[in-house]
Amino acid sequence: MEQENTITKLKNYARKLKQNLFVLYLSYKDNRVPWYAKLVAICVVAYAFSPIDLIPDFIPVLGLSR
Repeated sequence: MEQENTITKLKNYARKLKQNLFVLYLSYKDNRVPWYAKLVAICVVAYAFSPIDLIPDFIPVLGLSR
């Protein structure tokens, strides 16, 4: 029963992530969006998929806040 609850949570999280990435993609492709917003969208996607942790966990407050 606990495993089903965890799987449901993971499916919901994946669905929300897919929706957010689609929104970022659409904002990147839209000509009405300013260049600096497109730059932020690219940085967010790059950080989300980056295997490198930019805020290490050994920094007291910032590393553990995520």
